[in-house]
Amino acid sequence: MTALIIMIILMLLLITGTPISIALGMTVLAFLVFFSSFDMVTVNIISQRLFTGLESFAIMAVPFFVLAGAFLTDGGVARRIINFAVNLVGWMPGGLAMASVLACAFFATMSGSSPATVMAIGSIMLPAMMQQGYPKGFSTAVIASSGSLGILIPPSIVLIIYAVATSESAGKLFVAGVVPGILLAMVLMGTTLFYAKKHNFPTVPRASFKEVVKSFVDSFWGLMLVVIVLGGIYGGIFTPTEAAAVSAVYAFVCAVFIYRSLPPRDIGKVLLHAANTSAMLMYIITNAILFNFLLTSEQIPQTLAQWVTDQNLVAWQFLIVVNLVLLLAGQFMEPSSIILILAPLFLPIAHHLGIDPIHLGIIMTVNMEIGMLTPPVGLNLYVASHLSKMGLTAVSRAALPFVGVMLIYLMLITYVPEISLWLVDLLYPDAVSTAPATAGQVFD
Repeated sequence: MTALIIMIILMLLLITGTPISIALGMTVLAFLVFFSSFDMVTVNIISQRLFTGLESFAIMAVPFFVLAGAFLTDGGVARRIINFAVNLVGWMPGGLAMASVLACAFFATMSGSSPATVMAIGSIMLPAMMQQGYPKGFSTAVIASSGSLGILIPPSIVLIIYAVATSESAGKLFVAGVVPGILLAMVLMGTTLFYAKKHNFPTVPRASFKEVVKSFVDSFWGLMLVVIVLGGIYGGIFTPTEAAAVSAVYAFVCAVFIYRSLPPRDIGKVLLHAANTSAMLMYIITNAILFNFLLTSEQIPQTLAQWVTDQNLVAWQFLIVVNLVLLLAGQFMEPSSIILILAPLFLPIAHHLGIDPIHLGIIMTVNMEIGMLTPPVGLNLYVASHLSKMGLTAVSRAALPFVGVMLIYLMLITYVPEISLWLVDLLYPDAVSTAPATAGQVFD
C-alpha cells in the first residue's frame, strides 16, 4: 500500500508536467507530511543522508566529464574526428552515414553524454549527408541512434550515476562498457551498410593512405584523451574521478592551446554551459537520494525482493521484467533519474538471483540508450529534430528500424553476460564477483 501511494504521488506530479527532479523531492515531502510521522528527528536524518550521499567521491566525476565534453564540443575536436572517420570509411556504401556512426563512437569515448555526441557530430554531418543526397529522415536517424553510444562507451556519465546509486566500482563499469559499446557501434554500422546497399546511397572518393595519416595526425591530440583517461584508469594510475579531472584539464589545453579553436573570450560561455548542465544533474541526484531514502525507510526494496522470491521467478524471467520496466520508464524519464530510482530497487533482487551487478548496470544502460530514441522524452530525438528541422514524429518514425535493431541487441546483452563481464574478469582477476552468472545460469 505504501509503495502504491508513493507511485501515485509521483505519477500525478509527472502527469502535471513537473520536472522529474522537483517531482522526486515533492513526492518525499508530500508522503512525509500526509502519510507519515514528520518530526525534527526525520528532518535531521534526511539532512544527514543528503550530505553523505552527495559527498560520494564518484559524484565528483560528473561535473568534470561534463566540462570536458563542453570543451571538446566547442574546441574543434569533433570536426577533426569526423574528417578522420570519413577518410577511414567514407568510400564504403553509405560512406558519410558510416563515418557518422564511427565519429559518434570516437566522440562518445570523450564526452560521456549522448545529447552532446548528437549535437557535436550531427551539427556537422547532417548538413553534409543531406548535401550528398541522403534522405533527411535516414540521416537524422543515423545521428540520433549513433549518439546513444555516448552513455555506453566509457567514460559514461550514466555508468557513473549507476556506480553512485549502487556503490559499485565505476572502474569496473567502465571496463564492462567497452566490449558492448564496440559491439553496438558495429551493429549500427552494419545496419547502416545494409540500408546503404539496399537504397544505393552515395559514397565519397576513397582517401589515399597519406590523407588518412594526415587526418589521424590532425585528430591525434583529441584521440589521445581516450588513451590518457582509459589507460590511466585501467593502468591503476588514477581513479575514474581523478580521470574526469584530468580529462577536463586536457580538453581545455587541446581546445585553447593545441588546436586554438576556442578563443579565450568564449571560455566563460563554455564554463557557464557546463556549470548549468552539472547543476541540473546534481539537483536530480540530490532529490533522487531523498526518494531512495524514502523507499528504503519504508522497506520497499526488501518487499519487492521478497515478492520476487515468493513468485519463484528465475533470473531470465526477472530480466524480462527489468527490461520491460526500463523500456517503459525510458519513454517518460531521462536516464539519470531512472538509474537513481530503479537501480536500488533491482539490485537486491539481482543479488538474490545470482545476477552480477556490473552486468545489471550494462543492461540498464542499454535500455537507457533505447529510451533516448523513444518519444515523448527521447532526448536524442529532440536534439536531432532541432538539427534537422524535422518534426519529432517524423524523426521518431525514421529511427524505428534502428530501435528495432537495438532491441535485438538488448536481448543479446541481457542473456549473454559474458559480453559485458569477460573483460572485467580479465582485468580484475582477483576480484570476487558478488553475484556471478553465466549465460547458462541466467536461463536456469
